Amino acid sequence: MNISPDEPLWQWEFLILNKTILFTWLVMGLLTCGSWFITRRLSYSARLTRGQNLLEVLVSGLRSQIQDVSQQDPGPFLPFVGTLFLFIALSNILSIVPGYVAPTSSISTTAALATCVFVAVPIYGIARQGLVAYLKQYLQPSFLMLPFNIIGELSRTLALAVRLYGNIMSGSVIGAILLGFVPLFVPILMQAFGLLTGIIQAYIFSVLAMVYIASATQVSHALNESPQQTDEHTIQDT
Repeated sequence: MNISPDEPLWQWEFLILNKTILFTWLVMGLLTCGSWFITRRLSYSARLTRGQNLLEVLVSGLRSQIQDVSQQDPGPFLPFVGTLFLFIALSNILSIVPGYVAPTSSISTTAALATCVFVAVPIYGIARQGLVAYLKQYLQPSFLMLPFNIIGELSRTLALAVRLYGNIMSGSVIGAILLGFVPLFVPILMQAFGLLTGIIQAYIFSVLAMVYIASATQVSHALNESPQQTDEHTIQDT
């Protein structure tokens, strides 16, 4: 039994096609076509299509979650965090289709997603606060903490990749094992549980990504406040 979809399906010299690449492009294609189909005729009237209604509920929910986590305007973060959630959720939901293997069950996919978060955190931090202000947080509370702060950034990226990979891969393996012993009702229940777990994992991954981004922006903002500004805020709150 293969626990990874990275085994090559087709290879020509240095070009390799495996299930991870194939189904990743399938998910991206479905998201692209679905978004185009739903948004091509947006309506501002009281009567909305089912697709637009679902899209507005999804976008409103994502904006609300981002605002709750970051305490900032969710607009700049919605495209990145929303794309992460939709890609991971759809990748996991499609696992009910026979022959389909979720790209998130491959460590290469989860590592790529975690790397995107790793790159996005300083981009958002620098864009919001500036390069110098962002880099100052790595020297807090002392310059001696610089290597530990860098290690912390790398370790949480690794944790993001391994957490998502482990949960999705283990669910697929357990379902395959149960299918061999009890080939009727238990696998169906495990499949339903796997769908729920897949959506939860997409939510957790997206929330953690937003937490890291919010930390990069809010911490830097706190460092930029002078003691006089802090005292003024305290007096106003009092």
